[in-house]
Amino acid sequence: MAFTRQVAFPTPLTPSMPLPGPVPEQIESLPITPPDISDCFGEKDVKPDSRAIRKALHVLATERLALSHLEHLYTTSQHIQDSLLRAIAHIIHSESRHGKTIFTGVGKSGHIAKKLVATFVSLGIHAQFLHPIEALHGDLGVIRPNDTIVMITFSGKTPELLSLLPHLNPAVPLVAMTAHLNPSTCPVLSHPTRSGSFDVLLPTVIPESEIASFGVSAPTTSTTITLALGDSLALAVAEELHSSSGLQTPAIFAANHPGGAIGAAMKPSPPEIPRMSDVATKVSEVPIAVGRPGNTLMGLDLLVTAVRSPRGYVRTSANHIVGPRRIQNLQDPGLPISELEDQFGKIVVEKGDWISVLSTTTVDECRQWIRQMREEGTGRGKEFLRRGTLLGIVERNEVTGIVEIEDVLGEDLF
Repeated sequence: MAFTRQVAFPTPLTPSMPLPGPVPEQIESLPITPPDISDCFGEKDVKPDSRAIRKALHVLATERLALSHLEHLYTTSQHIQDSLLRAIAHIIHSESRHGKTIFTGVGKSGHIAKKLVATFVSLGIHAQFLHPIEALHGDLGVIRPNDTIVMITFSGKTPELLSLLPHLNPAVPLVAMTAHLNPSTCPVLSHPTRSGSFDVLLPTVIPESEIASFGVSAPTTSTTITLALGDSLALAVAEELHSSSGLQTPAIFAANHPGGAIGAAMKPSPPEIPRMSDVATKVSEVPIAVGRPGNTLMGLDLLVTAVRSPRGYVRTSANHIVGPRRIQNLQDPGLPISELEDQFGKIVVEKGDWISVLSTTTVDECRQWIRQMREEGTGRGKEFLRRGTLLGIVERNEVTGIVEIEDVLGEDLF
């Protein structure tokens, strides 16, 4: 690391200059509460009572009520809870025997199936999407004996799925996510080829039909609750599957999702790099030794003051300081401060002899600089960078902290 000599500095070349470097990219965290968008959109141009807004709010309210209805259904029905547990058990059984969960559906239900496959896979559960038409044209080979099939069909009678049933092994469990409440009324589950099979019905019932809610039968409320139920199934399976193996679902998800904003948010924060400001003692917190009235400041006064000093530093004036290591090695506290010396010279170090180091300099950078100066430097720098040296930590062009050189290099490096 190269540093430029500043003529105005009273100390030798030091790492006190700003150290340019790349600025790490930060992902701004999103607020939990909805943002105030009044300044972002021209609300004066939007009429809250407009027909479009009323329609949009009606859709949101209808789907919210449908989700509440679904939650109530699964909360109050022991039979439906048992079905959910059976579905979870089938999927875990497949996973534990190197099988997978195969989702299939047509149209909007097919899109929901694909999304659930992505969710399952990201949670560490093996899953695959199978289009029923492609299955009849060769893709049936992806189904293995230890797999579990999840069919998504709101009506329960999708022709493409019904045509697929005769070609499925009855021993392969089938989970049907459909609007029916009883397997006997669901064409998929009551199909003759499924007789004696261990199939499961997961109801996706909505309070009223979409044509009654919105005047159009486009899959909206039905796909919303199906997606929600599929997500609940995925997370329930992941929790049961991973906890039994001593693993944590968030850790599995993080390992499977290293990219994007989610990956960035899941990454552990990089360890803090210690800087000189972190190891420094604030000069303002160092007490000033005061002698007895009418007497010269003595070494004993230094020791008494060091006892109440946060880290053992003592000032003898605004511009003079003594480090804790030199106080600990004080041989004769009966001498005046002005006469106290050790093998490194006078123990009181004047501010002009503190070696300036910028507060943002990392401890490692400072350590490397000191070693380089001690090995290659000449003159005043090499003379001062020895045991007993005090480093003045500079912040906003003012020395605000103090560090003994041993705190950077260690006791054994001299």
